[in-house]
Amino acid sequence: MTGFTESVKEIGYQGVRKGDLVIHAMDAFAGAVGVSDSDGKSTPVYAVCQPRPGVVAEYYALLVRHMAISGWITALAKGIRERSTDFRFSQFGSQYLPVPPLEEQHAIVKYAHHIERGVGAAVHAKRKLIALLDEQRASVIENAVTCGVPDLAPSTAPMQLEVKRVASLVTSGSRGWARYYSETGHWFLQSGNIGRRLKLKLDKIQCVTIPKSAEGVRTRAQTGDLLLCITGAMTGNVGVIQQELQRPTYVNQHVALIRPRPNLVNSEYLALALHSQSGQQQFKMSEYGGTKQGLGLAEVKSTRVPVPSMDAQVAIVRYVTRETRQIELAIIRAEREIALLREYQTRLTADVVTGKLDVRAATAALPNVDPRDPDLFAAYDSDEDGMNADMDGDGPNEESM
Repeated sequence: MTGFTESVKEIGYQGVRKGDLVIHAMDAFAGAVGVSDSDGKSTPVYAVCQPRPGVVAEYYALLVRHMAISGWITALAKGIRERSTDFRFSQFGSQYLPVPPLEEQHAIVKYAHHIERGVGAAVHAKRKLIALLDEQRASVIENAVTCGVPDLAPSTAPMQLEVKRVASLVTSGSRGWARYYSETGHWFLQSGNIGRRLKLKLDKIQCVTIPKSAEGVRTRAQTGDLLLCITGAMTGNVGVIQQELQRPTYVNQHVALIRPRPNLVNSEYLALALHSQSGQQQFKMSEYGGTKQGLGLAEVKSTRVPVPSMDAQVAIVRYVTRETRQIELAIIRAEREIALLREYQTRLTADVVTGKLDVRAATAALPNVDPRDPDLFAAYDSDEDGMNADMDGDGPNEESM
Protein backbone atom coordinates (compact mmCIF):
# COMPACT_ATOMS: atom_id res chain seq x y z
CA MET A 1 0.00 0.00 0.00
CA THR A 2 3.01 2.30 -0.11
CA GLY A 3 2.13 5.55 -1.84
CA PHE A 4 -1.61 5.33 -1.18
CA THR A 5 -3.69 7.12 1.43
CA GLU A 6 -5.33 4.71 3.86
CA SER A 7 -8.55 5.77 5.57
CA VAL A 8 -10.50 4.00 8.31
CA LYS A 9 -13.76 5.59 7.14
CA GLU A 10 -14.84 6.20 3.56
CA ILE A 11 -16.92 9.31 4.24
CA GLY A 12 -16.36 11.88 1.51
CA TYR A 13 -14.73 9.45 -0.94
CA GLN A 14 -16.09 8.51 -4.35
CA GLY A 15 -15.79 5.29 -6.30
CA VAL A 16 -13.45 4.86 -9.28
CA ARG A 17 -13.76 1.93 -11.68
CA LYS A 18 -11.23 0.50 -14.08
CA GLY A 19 -11.52 2.36 -17.39
CA ASP A 20 -12.91 5.61 -15.91
CA LEU A 21 -11.52 8.89 -17.20
CA VAL A 22 -10.17 10.80 -14.20
CA ILE A 23 -9.33 14.53 -14.14
CA HIS A 24 -7.68 16.29 -11.21
CA ALA A 25 -9.56 19.55 -10.72
CA MET A 26 -6.61 21.50 -9.28
CA ASP A 27 -3.83 20.08 -11.49
CA ALA A 28 -5.63 19.52 -14.79
CA PHE A 29 -3.83 22.55 -16.26
CA ALA A 30 -0.57 20.58 -15.88
CA GLY A 31 -1.93 17.47 -17.59
CA ALA A 32 -3.12 15.54 -14.52
CA VAL A 33 -5.51 13.43 -16.59
CA GLY A 34 -5.61 9.67 -16.99
CA VAL A 35 -7.59 6.45 -17.20
CA SER A 36 -7.86 4.35 -14.04
CA ASP A 37 -6.19 0.95 -14.31
CA SER A 38 -8.05 -0.50 -11.31
CA ASP A 39 -11.04 -0.14 -9.00
CA GLY A 40 -10.74 2.06 -5.94
CA LYS A 41 -11.77 5.32 -4.33
CA SER A 42 -10.66 8.93 -4.50
CA THR A 43 -11.40 12.29 -2.96
CA PRO A 44 -13.88 14.65 -4.64
CA VAL A 45 -11.01 16.73 -6.07
CA TYR A 46 -11.04 14.24 -8.95
CA ALA A 47 -13.73 14.30 -11.64
CA VAL A 48 -14.49 10.64 -12.36
CA CYS A 49 -16.07 10.30 -15.81
CA GLN A 50 -17.62 7.10 -17.15
CA PRO A 51 -17.43 6.84 -20.95
CA ARG A 52 -20.61 6.43 -22.98
CA PRO A 53 -20.90 3.63 -25.56
CA GLY A 54 -18.78 4.41 -28.61
CA VAL A 55 -16.26 6.43 -26.59
CA VAL A 56 -12.67 5.32 -25.82
CA ALA A 57 -11.64 6.83 -22.48
CA GLU A 58 -7.91 6.70 -23.30
CA TYR A 59 -8.49 8.76 -26.46
CA TYR A 60 -10.16 11.48 -24.42
CA ALA A 61 -7.41 11.36 -21.82
CA LEU A 62 -4.93 12.15 -24.62
CA LEU A 63 -7.20 14.89 -25.95
CA VAL A 64 -7.74 16.56 -22.57
CA ARG A 65 -4.02 16.37 -21.85
CA HIS A 66 -3.41 18.15 -25.15
CA MET A 67 -5.90 20.81 -24.00
CA ALA A 68 -3.77 21.25 -20.88
CA ILE A 69 -0.50 21.56 -22.80
CA SER A 70 -1.99 24.09 -25.22
CA GLY A 71 -3.23 26.29 -22.35
CA TRP A 72 -6.91 25.72 -23.10
CA ILE A 73 -7.69 24.38 -19.62
CA THR A 74 -5.88 27.28 -17.95
CA ALA A 75 -8.04 29.68 -19.94
CA LEU A 76 -11.22 27.89 -18.86
CA ALA A 77 -10.35 27.20 -15.22
CA LYS A 78 -11.28 29.39 -12.31
CA GLY A 79 -8.66 30.78 -9.95
CA ILE A 80 -6.66 33.95 -9.45
CA ARG A 81 -3.17 32.45 -9.52
CA GLU A 82 -1.50 30.58 -12.38
CA ARG A 83 -0.82 27.41 -10.38
CA SER A 84 -4.00 27.54 -8.31
CA THR A 85 -6.69 26.72 -10.86
CA ASP A 86 -10.02 24.99 -10.38
CA PHE A 87 -11.23 22.95 -13.37
CA ARG A 88 -14.43 21.21 -12.35
CA PHE A 89 -16.70 19.02 -14.44
CA SER A 90 -19.09 21.95 -14.76
CA GLN A 91 -16.48 23.55 -17.05
CA PHE A 92 -15.23 20.37 -18.71
CA GLY A 93 -18.66 18.79 -19.24
CA SER A 94 -19.90 21.68 -21.39
CA GLN A 95 -16.94 21.59 -23.80
CA TYR A 96 -17.37 20.53 -27.42
CA LEU A 97 -14.83 17.86 -28.32
CA PRO A 98 -14.30 15.93 -31.58
CA VAL A 99 -15.88 12.49 -31.73
CA PRO A 100 -14.06 10.43 -34.39
CA PRO A 101 -15.32 6.96 -35.28
CA LEU A 102 -14.65 4.26 -32.70
CA GLU A 103 -12.05 2.47 -34.82
CA GLU A 104 -10.19 5.76 -35.34
CA GLN A 105 -10.15 6.40 -31.57
CA HIS A 106 -8.62 2.97 -31.05
CA ALA A 107 -6.03 3.66 -33.78
CA ILE A 108 -5.02 6.96 -32.16
CA VAL A 109 -4.61 5.31 -28.75
CA LYS A 110 -2.63 2.43 -30.26
CA TYR A 111 -0.26 4.79 -32.07
CA ALA A 112 0.15 6.96 -28.95
CA HIS A 113 1.12 3.85 -26.98
CA HIS A 114 3.86 3.08 -29.51
CA ILE A 115 5.14 6.66 -29.28
CA GLU A 116 5.18 6.40 -25.47
CA ARG A 117 6.88 3.01 -25.62
CA GLY A 118 9.68 4.19 -27.93
CA VAL A 119 10.31 7.45 -26.10
CA GLY A 120 10.07 5.71 -22.73
CA ALA A 121 12.77 3.21 -23.71
CA ALA A 122 15.09 5.97 -24.92
CA VAL A 123 14.49 8.07 -21.79
CA HIS A 124 15.11 5.02 -19.59
CA ALA A 125 18.51 4.52 -21.22
CA LYS A 126 19.39 8.20 -20.76
CA ARG A 127 18.36 8.12 -17.12
CA LYS A 128 20.48 5.06 -16.50
CA LEU A 129 23.41 6.89 -18.05
CA ILE A 130 22.78 9.87 -15.77
CA ALA A 131 22.64 7.57 -12.73
CA LEU A 132 26.03 6.09 -13.64
CA LEU A 133 27.50 9.55 -14.17
CA ASP A 134 26.10 10.67 -10.81
CA GLU A 135 27.79 7.69 -9.15
CA GLN A 136 31.10 8.59 -10.78
CA ARG A 137 30.75 12.21 -9.70
CA ALA A 138 29.81 11.21 -6.14
CA SER A 139 32.90 8.98 -5.94
CA VAL A 140 35.16 11.89 -6.93
CA ILE A 141 33.63 14.14 -4.26
CA GLU A 142 33.74 11.48 -1.52
CA ASN A 143 37.39 10.64 -2.14
CA ALA A 144 38.40 14.31 -2.26
CA VAL A 145 36.58 15.24 0.96
CA THR A 146 37.62 12.20 3.00
CA CYS A 147 41.06 11.39 1.57
CA GLY A 148 42.33 14.67 0.18
CA VAL A 149 43.56 15.31 -3.35
CA PRO A 150 46.78 14.53 -5.28
CA ASP A 151 49.69 16.98 -5.07
CA LEU A 152 48.38 18.39 -1.79
CA ALA A 153 51.20 19.01 0.66
CA PRO A 154 51.04 16.66 3.67
CA SER A 155 49.32 18.34 6.58
CA THR A 156 47.63 17.54 9.83
CA ALA A 157 44.61 15.28 9.48
CA PRO A 158 41.38 17.27 9.17
CA MET A 159 39.39 17.93 12.33
CA GLN A 160 35.93 16.40 12.57
CA LEU A 161 33.69 19.32 13.51
CA GLU A 162 29.94 19.70 13.80
CA VAL A 163 28.14 22.13 11.52
CA LYS A 164 27.24 24.33 14.48
CA ARG A 165 30.97 24.79 15.11
CA VAL A 166 31.77 25.91 11.57
CA ALA A 167 28.66 28.06 11.04
CA SER A 168 27.69 31.36 12.64
CA LEU A 169 24.01 30.82 11.78
CA VAL A 170 21.82 27.77 11.15
CA THR A 171 18.14 28.61 10.77
CA SER A 172 15.11 27.99 8.59
CA GLY A 173 12.27 30.08 7.23
CA SER A 174 8.92 30.80 8.78
CA ARG A 175 5.56 29.20 8.21
CA GLY A 176 2.57 31.10 6.96
CA TRP A 177 4.28 33.39 4.49
CA ALA A 178 2.03 32.15 1.67
CA ARG A 179 -0.29 35.04 2.46
CA TYR A 180 2.51 37.40 1.43
CA TYR A 181 2.93 35.89 -2.07
CA SER A 182 3.02 38.49 -4.83
CA GLU A 183 3.85 38.78 -8.52
CA THR A 184 6.76 41.08 -7.73
CA GLY A 185 8.76 41.74 -4.61
CA HIS A 186 11.50 39.94 -2.72
CA TRP A 187 12.71 36.48 -3.69
CA PHE A 188 11.44 33.56 -1.60
CA LEU A 189 13.56 30.45 -2.10
CA GLN A 190 11.97 27.05 -1.55
CA SER A 191 13.13 23.43 -1.73
CA GLY A 192 12.40 23.34 -5.46
CA ASN A 193 15.08 25.99 -5.99
CA ILE A 194 17.80 23.64 -4.69
CA GLY A 195 19.04 21.22 -7.34
CA ARG A 196 20.50 17.75 -6.85
CA ARG A 197 24.05 18.68 -7.84
CA LEU A 198 24.98 21.70 -5.72
CA LYS A 199 23.16 24.06 -8.09
CA LEU A 200 20.54 26.65 -7.31
CA LYS A 201 17.68 26.85 -9.81
CA LEU A 202 16.68 30.49 -10.06
CA ASP A 203 14.69 30.38 -13.28
CA LYS A 204 11.39 30.14 -11.38
CA ILE A 205 11.26 31.99 -8.07
CA GLN A 206 8.28 32.79 -5.87
CA CYS A 207 8.09 36.44 -4.81
CA VAL A 208 6.81 37.76 -1.50
CA THR A 209 6.23 41.03 0.23
CA ILE A 210 8.17 40.46 3.44
CA PRO A 211 6.71 41.95 6.62
CA LYS A 212 9.02 44.25 8.55
CA SER A 213 9.91 42.02 11.47
CA ALA A 214 12.81 40.27 13.17
CA GLU A 215 11.67 37.11 11.42
CA GLY A 216 12.43 38.68 8.06
CA VAL A 217 15.87 39.79 9.17
CA ARG A 218 16.72 36.33 10.53
CA THR A 219 15.79 34.44 7.37
CA ARG A 220 17.41 36.74 4.82
CA ALA A 221 20.07 35.01 2.72
CA GLN A 222 23.34 36.51 1.50
CA THR A 223 26.25 35.61 -0.75
CA GLY A 224 28.22 32.65 0.59
CA ASP A 225 25.29 31.08 2.44
CA LEU A 226 24.42 27.41 2.03
CA LEU A 227 20.83 26.29 1.46
CA LEU A 228 19.89 22.77 2.57
CA CYS A 229 16.53 21.12 1.83
CA ILE A 230 15.27 19.63 5.11
CA THR A 231 11.86 18.15 4.23
CA GLY A 232 10.30 15.92 1.61
CA ALA A 233 11.77 13.85 -1.19
CA MET A 234 14.56 16.37 -1.83
CA THR A 235 15.90 16.28 1.73
CA GLY A 236 19.69 16.62 1.65
CA ASN A 237 19.93 18.72 -1.52
CA VAL A 238 22.54 21.43 -1.02
CA GLY A 239 23.13 24.70 -2.88
CA VAL A 240 25.55 27.59 -2.46
CA ILE A 241 24.77 31.24 -3.14
CA GLN A 242 27.88 32.06 -5.14
CA GLN A 243 26.97 35.46 -6.58
CA GLU A 244 25.32 38.68 -5.55
CA LEU A 245 21.56 38.26 -5.40
CA GLN A 246 19.48 40.58 -7.55
CA ARG A 247 16.90 41.18 -4.83
CA PRO A 248 16.58 40.73 -1.08
CA THR A 249 16.15 36.97 -0.69
CA TYR A 250 14.52 34.86 2.02
CA VAL A 251 13.92 31.13 2.63
CA ASN A 252 10.82 29.18 3.60
CA GLN A 253 10.36 26.60 6.35
CA HIS A 254 11.54 23.69 4.19
CA VAL A 255 15.02 25.15 3.73
CA ALA A 256 17.84 25.43 6.27
CA LEU A 257 20.05 28.47 5.83
CA ILE A 258 23.66 27.82 6.91
CA ARG A 259 26.14 30.72 7.17
CA PRO A 260 29.74 29.40 7.35
CA ARG A 261 32.39 31.15 9.41
CA PRO A 262 34.69 32.60 6.71
CA ASN A 263 37.84 32.19 8.80
CA LEU A 264 37.15 28.51 9.44
CA VAL A 265 35.49 26.92 6.40
CA ASN A 266 35.08 27.65 2.70
CA SER A 267 31.42 27.77 1.61
CA GLU A 268 31.95 25.59 -1.46
CA TYR A 269 33.99 23.08 0.49
CA LEU A 270 31.32 22.81 3.20
CA ALA A 271 28.72 22.23 0.48
CA LEU A 272 30.86 19.39 -0.91
CA ALA A 273 31.24 17.86 2.55
CA LEU A 274 27.48 17.92 3.16
CA HIS A 275 26.78 16.67 -0.38
CA SER A 276 29.30 13.83 -0.09
CA GLN A 277 28.23 10.25 0.54
CA SER A 278 29.31 10.46 4.19
CA GLY A 279 27.38 13.71 4.69
CA GLN A 280 24.24 12.36 3.03
CA GLN A 281 24.49 9.15 5.06
CA GLN A 282 24.37 11.18 8.26
CA PHE A 283 21.25 12.93 7.00
CA LYS A 284 19.61 9.60 6.21
CA MET A 285 20.36 8.31 9.70
CA SER A 286 18.97 11.47 11.31
CA GLU A 287 15.75 11.79 9.31
CA TYR A 288 12.48 11.63 11.17
CA GLY A 289 9.59 9.62 9.73
CA GLY A 290 5.85 10.11 9.80
CA THR A 291 3.80 11.60 7.00
CA LYS A 292 6.68 13.76 5.83
CA GLN A 293 10.32 12.79 6.11
CA GLY A 294 12.91 15.39 6.90
CA LEU A 295 15.54 16.86 9.19
CA GLY A 296 15.29 19.07 12.21
CA LEU A 297 17.71 21.96 12.72
CA ALA A 298 19.25 20.09 15.67
CA GLU A 299 20.22 17.24 13.33
CA VAL A 300 21.62 19.68 10.77
CA LYS A 301 23.73 21.39 13.44
CA SER A 302 25.10 18.08 14.77
CA THR A 303 26.20 16.79 11.34
CA ARG A 304 29.96 16.21 11.44
CA VAL A 305 32.23 17.22 8.56
CA PRO A 306 36.02 16.94 8.07
CA VAL A 307 37.62 20.38 8.19
CA PRO A 308 41.21 20.57 6.87
CA SER A 309 43.19 23.80 6.53
CA MET A 310 41.75 26.61 4.39
CA ASP A 311 44.42 26.00 1.73
CA ALA A 312 43.46 22.34 1.58
CA GLN A 313 39.75 23.22 1.32
CA VAL A 314 40.41 25.54 -1.64
CA ALA A 315 42.56 22.85 -3.29
CA ILE A 316 39.81 20.27 -2.84
CA VAL A 317 37.19 22.56 -4.38
CA ARG A 318 39.42 23.24 -7.40
CA TYR A 319 40.19 19.56 -7.84
CA VAL A 320 36.54 18.48 -7.70
CA THR A 321 35.55 21.25 -10.13
CA ARG A 322 38.20 20.13 -12.60
CA GLU A 323 37.59 16.38 -12.27
CA THR A 324 33.81 16.58 -12.52
CA ARG A 325 33.67 19.11 -15.36
CA GLN A 326 33.26 16.58 -18.18
CA ILE A 327 30.89 14.50 -16.06
CA GLU A 328 28.68 17.54 -15.50
CA LEU A 329 28.64 18.33 -19.23
CA ALA A 330 27.69 14.74 -20.08
CA ILE A 331 24.82 14.92 -17.57
CA ILE A 332 23.62 18.23 -19.03
CA ARG A 333 23.69 16.76 -22.53
CA ALA A 334 21.71 13.67 -21.46
CA GLU A 335 19.12 15.79 -19.65
CA ARG A 336 18.70 17.97 -22.72
CA GLU A 337 18.21 14.89 -24.86
CA ILE A 338 15.50 13.68 -22.47
CA ALA A 339 13.75 17.06 -22.74
CA LEU A 340 13.90 16.88 -26.55
CA LEU A 341 12.53 13.34 -26.53
CA ARG A 342 9.63 14.41 -24.33
CA GLU A 343 9.01 17.41 -26.58
CA TYR A 344 8.97 15.11 -29.61
CA GLN A 345 6.49 12.80 -27.89
CA THR A 346 4.22 15.71 -26.95
CA ARG A 347 4.26 17.21 -30.43
CA LEU A 348 3.70 13.92 -32.26
CA THR A 349 0.91 12.86 -29.89
CA ALA A 350 -0.77 16.24 -30.34
CA ASP A 351 -0.65 15.88 -34.13
CA VAL A 352 -2.22 12.43 -33.89
CA VAL A 353 -4.94 13.42 -31.41
CA THR A 354 -5.96 16.58 -33.29
CA GLY A 355 -6.13 14.82 -36.67
CA LYS A 356 -3.15 16.54 -38.29
CA LEU A 357 -1.62 13.11 -38.79
CA ASP A 358 -3.77 10.22 -40.05
CA VAL A 359 -2.47 7.02 -38.43
CA ARG A 360 -5.20 4.55 -39.39
CA ALA A 361 -3.09 2.82 -42.03
CA ALA A 362 0.11 3.03 -39.95
CA THR A 363 -1.43 1.30 -36.92
CA ALA A 364 -3.00 -1.56 -38.88
CA ALA A 365 0.19 -3.62 -38.70
CA LEU A 366 1.27 -2.54 -35.22
CA PRO A 367 0.82 -4.95 -32.31
CA ASN A 368 -0.99 -3.88 -29.18
CA VAL A 369 1.46 -2.73 -26.50
CA ASP A 370 1.23 -1.52 -22.94
CA PRO A 371 3.72 1.33 -22.45
CA ARG A 372 3.72 0.58 -18.70
CA ASP A 373 4.94 -2.99 -19.21
CA PRO A 374 7.81 -3.50 -16.68
CA ASP A 375 9.56 -5.87 -19.11
CA LEU A 376 9.78 -3.13 -21.72
CA PHE A 377 13.19 -1.84 -20.60
CA ALA A 378 14.87 -5.17 -19.86
CA ALA A 379 16.91 -5.06 -23.09
CA TYR A 380 18.19 -1.59 -22.29
CA ASP A 381 19.56 -2.57 -18.89
CA SER A 382 22.39 -4.49 -20.60
CA ASP A 383 22.98 -2.09 -23.50
CA GLU A 384 26.21 -0.61 -22.17
CA ASP A 385 27.61 0.13 -25.64
CA GLY A 386 24.65 2.35 -26.41
CA MET A 387 25.05 4.23 -23.15
CA ASN A 388 28.79 4.69 -23.55
CA ALA A 389 28.26 6.13 -27.01
CA ASP A 390 26.48 9.08 -25.40
CA MET A 391 29.70 10.06 -23.64
CA ASP A 392 31.75 10.48 -26.84
CA GLY A 393 32.53 14.01 -27.98
CA ASP A 394 32.41 17.35 -26.21
CA GLY A 395 29.32 18.56 -24.38
CA PRO A 396 27.96 22.10 -24.20
CA ASN A 397 30.16 24.71 -22.61
CA GLU A 398 28.07 26.58 -20.09
CA GLU A 399 28.35 27.84 -16.58
CA SER A 400 25.71 27.44 -13.91
CA MET A 401 25.28 29.04 -10.49
